[in-house]
Amino acid sequence: MFNQITILAPGLLGASVARAVSARGLAKRVIIWARRPEVRVQLDELSWCHATAETPEEAVAESDLVIIAAPVDCIVRLTQQIAPHLAANAIVTDVGSVKGEISRLGHVALNGKAHFVGSHPMAGSEKTGWANGDPELFTKRTCFVTPLPDTNPGAVETAVRFWHDLGSEVVTMSPDAHDEIVAHISHLPHVLAATLCAYLQRKDHSWRNYAGGGLRDTTRIAASDAKLWRTILEQNRDEVLRAISEFQDELQSLHSALSNRDYHEVATRLERGSNYRSGFRP
Repeated sequence: MFNQITILAPGLLGASVARAVSARGLAKRVIIWARRPEVRVQLDELSWCHATAETPEEAVAESDLVIIAAPVDCIVRLTQQIAPHLAANAIVTDVGSVKGEISRLGHVALNGKAHFVGSHPMAGSEKTGWANGDPELFTKRTCFVTPLPDTNPGAVETAVRFWHDLGSEVVTMSPDAHDEIVAHISHLPHVLAATLCAYLQRKDHSWRNYAGGGLRDTTRIAASDAKLWRTILEQNRDEVLRAISEFQDELQSLHSALSNRDYHEVATRLERGSNYRSGFRP
């Protein structure tokens, strides 16, 4: 059990962490900082938030573990802001879906006084906001932990155990390896879903009234916050561009096979895709 856990900027993920920590009894106190005063007032009335703070600096004082749940372009700035106010050997982690720059600059910002250990739980929803927080959001979901070679081993072990205790299946790897993987399995799928919807938006709008499960399942994530995803794509631009380029080659190959009436090749590609999807874990 931690004496005190602080969560900065609680959206869906931050609130889910707070609720999961409370449900599992992992901390004596959970302190939350939210930028908007009205949100702090609402959080003060909830059983899974022991107190709110008016500033990030106030929120992290005496905390053993700090989880930064802000958008990816704000994580480094918040880390730098709280650095002078952290307890010695406190651990700071985050939930950002891009890890390279965040992990390196976060480590530099804490300068050995505290320990930055990047994290990325592969859990979320097209729904946003702290009100949609779910204490079971991380159960049986992958969570990446992305230490640098010189990250304190004890801090890494603590971060791994924390996410494990929240129900996650934890995978540890370098920040750069993480960014390559999620560009393909998370960021590219969102780009494809959003682009498909943007393309269909140019067609007759009544068509969407006839959509079955295929279109709905394929495009569910396109309903996610566009501003949030713009920031993610900016932060992981190079890896996402590589993934898009490789996917364009694959799509062009299917286009060529269909144009040339090479239906054997078309069927081969469809079968390959079916086999890959069938191999997903339940």
